[in-house]
Amino acid sequence: MSMNRQQKRMLQRQGEVDADGEPIRARRKQPSSGPPQERTGVFQFLREVRNELRKVAWPSRSETVNYSIVVLVTIIVLGAMIYGLDWVFSVFILDLFDN
Repeated sequence: MSMNRQQKRMLQRQGEVDADGEPIRARRKQPSSGPPQERTGVFQFLREVRNELRKVAWPSRSETVNYSIVVLVTIIVLGAMIYGLDWVFSVFILDLFDN
């Protein structure tokens, strides 16, 4: 195992290697999750998706309209702010370099 002094000291402090740099213990194996599960069929998958979608708390039409309005207003306001700042900075830069 090739390593520099700093790596060797760090691994010695962690108890991974001895003074010669040889591993003290074997690495732990990842716990197995058990036997592999069988794949579900297409129809079973679609049935489960439909059942899960029935559990979703869907917003009402008025809530959806309100949320959409809030998003559009926010986009318009932020777009106008970015446009305004871009215009101010461009005028400033052009005046700065235009002698």
